[in-house]
Order: sequence, then structure tokens, then C-alpha cells
Amino acid sequence: MPFHAYHAMMTPAKNTDLDTIEGLLGRLEHLNKIGAALSQERDINRLLESILLATKRITRADGGTIYSKNTSSNSLQFEILRTDSHQIAMGGSADEPVHFPDLPLVNAAGAPNDSLVAAYSAIHCVTVNIKDAYNDPDFNFSGTRVFDQNTGYRSQSFLTVPMCNQDGDVIGVLQLINATRAGSSEVAPFSQADQQLVESLASQAAIVLNTHLLIKQLEDLFESFVSLINLAIDEKSPYTGGHCQRVPTLTMMLAEAAAKNQEGPLADFNMSEMDRYELKIASLLHDCGKITTPVHVVDKATKLQTLFDRIELIDTRFEVLKRDAEIAALRQQLGLRPCVDASAEQAVTTTLASQLDTLDEERQFLRASNSGGEFMSDAAVARVRHIASHYQWRNATGQTADFLSVEETENLCIRKGTLTPAERGIINDHIVSTIKMLEKLPWPKHLKNVPEFAGGHHERMDGKGYPKGLTREQMSVQARILGIADIFEALTASDRPYKPGMKLSQAIGIMTRMKENGHIDPDLFDIFLKQGVYLEYARAFIDPTQIDEVKLTL
Repeated sequence: MPFHAYHAMMTPAKNTDLDTIEGLLGRLEHLNKIGAALSQERDINRLLESILLATKRITRADGGTIYSKNTSSNSLQFEILRTDSHQIAMGGSADEPVHFPDLPLVNAAGAPNDSLVAAYSAIHCVTVNIKDAYNDPDFNFSGTRVFDQNTGYRSQSFLTVPMCNQDGDVIGVLQLINATRAGSSEVAPFSQADQQLVESLASQAAIVLNTHLLIKQLEDLFESFVSLINLAIDEKSPYTGGHCQRVPTLTMMLAEAAAKNQEGPLADFNMSEMDRYELKIASLLHDCGKITTPVHVVDKATKLQTLFDRIELIDTRFEVLKRDAEIAALRQQLGLRPCVDASAEQAVTTTLASQLDTLDEERQFLRASNSGGEFMSDAAVARVRHIASHYQWRNATGQTADFLSVEETENLCIRKGTLTPAERGIINDHIVSTIKMLEKLPWPKHLKNVPEFAGGHHERMDGKGYPKGLTREQMSVQARILGIADIFEALTASDRPYKPGMKLSQAIGIMTRMKENGHIDPDLFDIFLKQGVYLEYARAFIDPTQIDEVKLTL
């Protein structure tokens, strides 16, 4: 008998009331309800499990398996297995995964593996209905027999149905085992009505499953593009690549802590799986605008850095001043030749040594000023300006000029950090670019808040942030979460070119003052501390030398 006719020529036995009109109508109504329920399920694992349980229910099957087609290995992969009588549950929501090997769709000779019923069904896209596996001459049930011997089971009737998508491609196989008669545990063959209902449900399920797979592929593709953007930023500046990876992790940690919180103003905050995914995407894209920021500004490790650190040029000028001072001293000494006043010569030498010491001190001061820091005093700023105009040097064209240019003086007088106001504006503008970029995208409904979440992480609770000057009431909880994560990561990061990573206590101290000054959300920051999110993150991502004791005052 040809294999392609096998399933059609099988004559399933009647299954009493299951083939009555009333029974069929009842099961068709049940089938419609199942189809509607499947269309609303978003999780693929739960969807597969629902498909299997539904078909087992309407056919009164004792056991069943769902296979997915693995195109890369050209095989069928076990996804979910259930056997009620022996309480076997693998895959899906069960704790135990399916540990059986994949079923190859081609044999060792490279021919279609028609000896295995599930493989045959997938290869030829046909349903196979078998009364008794042990007495079937056309398929190899040796693996089934081994399973039965190990478990004390008796596999008898089989219904194997391919799951085909809209294009007619097999994406999986549904296999049911041991139909039972109504009102008893007696094993019976799967009836023609069983077969038709399962084929109908498998067709519906395959379409739903294929849609989910396509959505998952699109989501994976989109996340790959997001990763590509972060990779581009990383390649552009290695100092921000880690930030783009760590902030999303910390964001989700704080979000989960806030969702678990059951007290205070945020007691009602919760997140669905779709909400979590939306926040994850927003956190991954929160700095995508940095792709437009000039590298020399992002990577500005010192105040005088552009394409290189210009402190080396100033070092050269100091060497020129020292050379000129030495030449002037030698000329003075030559003017005293023949030596008529030894004390005068010694005075020249002493004055020169003092000048050289002063110049070295001035150089060390400028080098220290160039490194940036948390604060530069008025006295230090005044000293930079004094050096800039007090010393004169002969430049490469032979002209006498102020020791520091106006632009160099402005940079060395930066009060905090290494950026001038203009450069700070360029950095701050990355959030504007981020918002513009994200608002250009046609976000689906479940991701429509991504621009707002990502674009609000530099706003302040008191409305003094940027770019929109939003207040706490105008911001989502998610945007406020992202703001805390962004700040804490920046303070503790040890891969920044312009500063070392802060100790944990120092970072928490700064953020506590930010909370008091209306910069960050006080309720979220309390959760950040009370639930130990800061410490959990620190143990995973911060250098151990930075982790010190934090005294919490809540």
C-alpha cells in the first residue's frame, strides 16, 4: 500500500456518541472556543501547550506530543509531551524539559525518513491514523516500544497530524496517543470525527503559531537593529558602549523591584510582559542619539582634549619659557665676564633656579587643572587666568603671544568635569536627537511609549531638567526609573575617560542629595535602596574595590 494513501485508507472505528450530530455540534462549538482562545495567546510555549491540551480534551486522548520543525537540522524537535495515566509532563509549563533526541527527517542514506510516523507526516504533509502501533507493518515503533517497556505503558492508537502554515509549509507535528471511549478508560482508535476535528484545530493552531513565529522573528530582527545601533556607538566610543548595555539591566532590576513593592505611592504600579518588553526596548534605545554626537566630545577625557590632549603643547611652551630663562641667565653671566662679581653670578643662578621651579609648579598646576574633577575653586580659576596672560612666549612664527589662547583658558577654567558649556550643550543635545529619531518610527501599540520612556531620562522632578523641562507629574514611572538607572550607572562606571568609578557610598550620597533637591524621584529611589537594587547591581557590575559600606537613612 502506498504511504501517501495510508492515512486515507485507514477506517477509524466509530466512537459511540462522539459521531452523533449532537456530539459533533458540541465539539464544534468547543473547537471554535479553543480557536478564539488560541488567537489571544501571546506566549509561544503556552500556545503550544494549549494546542496539545485542547486536542487531547476533544478526542479524550491519554497522551500527546507536539514537535516543531527545526529547519537548520532538518529534524523534528520535541516541544511538549503529556501522558495523563502515567502523570508524565515534559516541556511547556512543566518543570522537566523534554530530553528525547530530535527525529531526523532524512535517514543515514539521505532519503526521506518515512519509517517514523511523525517524520512521515511532516515530510508528506499528511495525517496518519493508526489503530494499533504494535501491529502496524509500515512504521518503525521500536522507540515507542522502548518507552513503553521503561514506563509500563501500552501505546496503541495514534493520530499524527501535520501543522501547516498559510504557505503550506509544515512547521510542526501534533501526535495524539490512545483515544479512550466515553465514560471509560478503554483505549479505542481515533474516529473519523476525531481526525477531522484535530486537523481543523491543527490548521487553526498552525496559522496562529506561524503568526507568532513571524512576530518573534520581527522582534528579534528589531532587537538586532537596536543592538546594531549600540554596537555602532560602542565602536565609535568604547567609553559609552558599556553604558548602553548596563543601563537596560539596571532599569529592569529597578522596574521589577517597583512592581513587587506593595506600599507607598507606587503600591499600584505593576507591569505586564508587554510592559516589560516596552521598557526594555526604551532602555536599550535611551542613548541612540549619541550616534550623532562628535567623538571628541563624547570621549573628552581632559579639558584640553580635542583630537589629542593639548596639554602636551602647553608642556612644550613651558620648556620654551625655561629655555628662554636659561638663555637670559647665561647672557647675564656672560655680561659679567671676566668674572668681576662672583656674588652677582650666583644671584643670577639662584634667580634662574627659582624661575624654573615656578614654571614647573605652574606646569603641574595646569596639568592637574586639565584632568577635571567635581569642582574647581575661584582661586584655581584666577590662577589659570593669571598664567594665561602673565607669561609671554615666542610662537612658531616668531611672534610674542599670551601663554594660553582664549579657548585654552576657557577650557582650563571649566568648573566641573571636562566639558565647556558649548560642549555640554552638544552632549545634552543627544537626548533631543534620541527623541527625534524615536518619534520618526511607526511604533506598534504595545511600544508606543518608547519615545517618552527613553526621552525622559534627563528630566528632573522639579522641572529643571532637559530637553522639555517636564515635572514629575508629567512623566511616566518608567521614564523616572530610567533616569535613576542612567545616573547611578554613570556615577559608578569605571570605564569613563574623564573620571574613575565612584565608591558605592559616594554615589549613593550624591543621589541622596539629588533626591532632596528634586532631581530624581524620591519614592523610586527609596525602593532602589530598601530593596537592595543598588547592591545587587553593584555585585554584578561594579569593581569590588568600589563596593564599600553604605549607611542608609530612610
